[in-house]
Amino acid sequence: MLPVPALAMLGLLGGMAAPALAQHRIVTMSPSLTEAVCALGHCAELVGTDRYSSGPGHVARLPKLGGLQDAQIEGIVALKPDMVLLGPRSRAGERLAQLGVPVQVFDARTHADLRRMLLALGHSLGEPLRAQELVQRIERELDAAARRVPAALRGRTVYIEVGIGPTAASDRSFIGETVARLGLQNIVLSGGEGALFPRVNPEMVVRRAPDLIIGPQTTLSTVADRPGWAGMRALRQQQVCQLDAERMDLLSRPGPRLGEAAHMLVDCLLALPTKH
Repeated sequence: MLPVPALAMLGLLGGMAAPALAQHRIVTMSPSLTEAVCALGHCAELVGTDRYSSGPGHVARLPKLGGLQDAQIEGIVALKPDMVLLGPRSRAGERLAQLGVPVQVFDARTHADLRRMLLALGHSLGEPLRAQELVQRIERELDAAARRVPAALRGRTVYIEVGIGPTAASDRSFIGETVARLGLQNIVLSGGEGALFPRVNPEMVVRRAPDLIIGPQTTLSTVADRPGWAGMRALRQQQVCQLDAERMDLLSRPGPRLGEAAHMLVDCLLALPTKH
C-alpha cells in the first residue's frame, strides 16, 4: 500500500491533504483542477498542466503533460512539483507516488463533490477561507441563474445530449444537477446506481417528448433527420439549445465556473423563440 503522504486521496475519495507550503510547484492534470487552483489564487504556482488546460492567464504557455490516460510521467517528474493534482481515472497516480512525487486525487462527479473538492484543495493550498468564499459564491451564482429562468420555462421537461450514440446526461449527472437547479425536469432518469451518462434509445426520447433539447451543435444540427424526431414539439417550436464546443465544455466541467455555466445555459434558453 502506498504511504498517505505520497498519495493523498481527496474529495469524494476522502483522506488527508498535504500540508500547506508557502510556495508550491503545482502540476494539474485536468482543466477543472487547473481552474480551481487559479480560482484559489495560486495560478502563478502552476508549472505544468494537462493538454486540455488553456486558461486562465498564462496557463496556455505552460508545459503540456498529456491527458487522463497518457500522462507524461518523466515530464512531470522533471518539473520537480511538490503537488500533482489528478482526476480519479488517471493512470499516473500510483507511478508518480512510487517515484516520491506528492499526488492528490480528486473525484468531482456531483455538485456536492465539487464543493468538497474546492474545500479540500483550499486546505492543501493554505486557503481554507478563500475556498469557503468560493463555494458560497458559486451557490449565489446558481441561485441568481435560477431566478433568471422565466416562469413559463420552470418545470419544463428537457433532454440533454452529450455525445454520439446518442449519449445523454441523466438527472444524477453533474450537468443534470445544474439543469435541475434551473427548475427543469430531466427526462433521462438514472435510477439508483444507473449510468450518469447512459446511451439512450432515440425512440424513447420521441415517446417522452421533451419540451426542450440541449446539446452540442455537432450532433443536434442534424437531429431532425432521426426517425420521428422532426415531429417532436421541441423541434417544431425551435426549443433547442445548440451549444458550441466551448460552451458544451463549460457546462460539463465540474469546476469553479459552475455558476458561469448556469448563466450561459439560461442565456441560451432566453434566446429561444417564445412559444405561443
